[in-house]
Amino acid sequence: MEEEVFTDIDGKAISLDCQDHSSFCKEFIVSVPKVSFWKVMSYTCSVWLIAYGIFFFTENTAVLSMAILVTLLGMILHIHFVKVDHESLLVVGSLGIQVSYSYASGRETTTFIEMSKIKDIVINEAIYMHRIIYYLCVLLKDPSDPSAVSSVVPLFQSSKPRLNCLVKVYKSCQEILSKCS
Repeated sequence: MEEEVFTDIDGKAISLDCQDHSSFCKEFIVSVPKVSFWKVMSYTCSVWLIAYGIFFFTENTAVLSMAILVTLLGMILHIHFVKVDHESLLVVGSLGIQVSYSYASGRETTTFIEMSKIKDIVINEAIYMHRIIYYLCVLLKDPSDPSAVSSVVPLFQSSKPRLNCLVKVYKSCQEILSKCS
């Protein structure tokens, strides 16, 4: 088990943990830092100060109550549906690929793609805002025409690692795919 520190497209530190289970099975886990306590406190204080300012002029207590409810609900929804702690890619040569997302609330989602449906794993590029970014994706075979691609499944969508991290994962995935074909 080796763990290296890389950065995402915004320059924030992420870690890549590569685990070799066998020559036909490797797991890649990309982890992002936990939610910053001070960042949460600053957002919360900002919303509550704005609400208090509105309350000061309107003398309506519903404004304060709504600010508290909206802030708490927003934090709960963000932690449960948006904030991903780590993403994992498990490549099993004879079976397929499993992609898992673990959220800050403890919720996990897992998707499995059978090897018979996979055409290839590639590094693709995209224009994002004013820059070009790279992402790893799985190309799925078209059932009616096996030489064509029916869809593209992007990997590591939340952590958005930079090219040097993606190349390491890509090379290992290609190793396993070449042994299976």
